[in-house]
Amino acid sequence: MTLTELKPGDEGIVMGISGGRGMMRKLESLGIRIGVKIKKISSQLMGGPVIVQVGNTRVAIGYGMAHRILIRPVG
Repeated sequence: MTLTELKPGDEGIVMGISGGRGMMRKLESLGIRIGVKIKKISSQLMGGPVIVQVGNTRVAIGYGMAHRILIRPVG
């Protein structure tokens, strides 16, 4: 399942990221890396930004980037 498929308010563990080194570095700088628990706060229709919470920090990432983050739902 990808981050875009997760419902707002649901949490999951990042299981993989299908992207290049640049994307991996960008996500890592935001605190999004494999094994981290992430909570989807909201998303926009038609490919807008996806807002997630990692720890105590909320960040917005693009829909295309969110679609490449593989999640295992928790709870």
